[in-house]
Amino acid sequence: MEYQQQSQMLRVKNSGMLSNNGSPVMEDREEEMTRSVLSAFRAKEEEIERKKMEVKERVQAHLGRVEEETKRLAEIREELHALADPMRKEVSIVRKKIDLANRELKPLGLTCQKKEREYKEALEAFNEKNREKAQLLVKLTEMVNESERMRMKKLQELSKNIDSLQ
Repeated sequence: MEYQQQSQMLRVKNSGMLSNNGSPVMEDREEEMTRSVLSAFRAKEEEIERKKMEVKERVQAHLGRVEEETKRLAEIREELHALADPMRKEVSIVRKKIDLANRELKPLGLTCQKKEREYKEALEAFNEKNREKAQLLVKLTEMVNESERMRMKKLQELSKNIDSLQ
């Protein structure tokens, strides 16, 4: 939205006016460069957002698996408590299942922690890019304002020159 307003401002300013060096083509180049920079910036921002969502989805998937394994472990423990009789062979089988579940949970927990760190890093990168974007937008606004002031000054000078010729 803001880009469209700035683009419209540039077009209005450019219509019928000459730039500082007298070349409307130079203004078109500047406007094209501005569009190109803004387009590249948006593409980077979208890439960061996409990566952030990918990491978040992977973390959620791992958390889901960890929760399932935790439930499975709780069920196995309940079965173990239910087997209070001295059925040693069956108790041994259940203990092996618990050990297996614990072994499966450990790497999932580590993976989950790793993904959380990746998510935090991606979020930090995202926030940094947002700050960079804000700085660039401020700089762009300042540049547009300065350009407008220079154009108005040149226009006034040209107007004075024309008035003095008449």
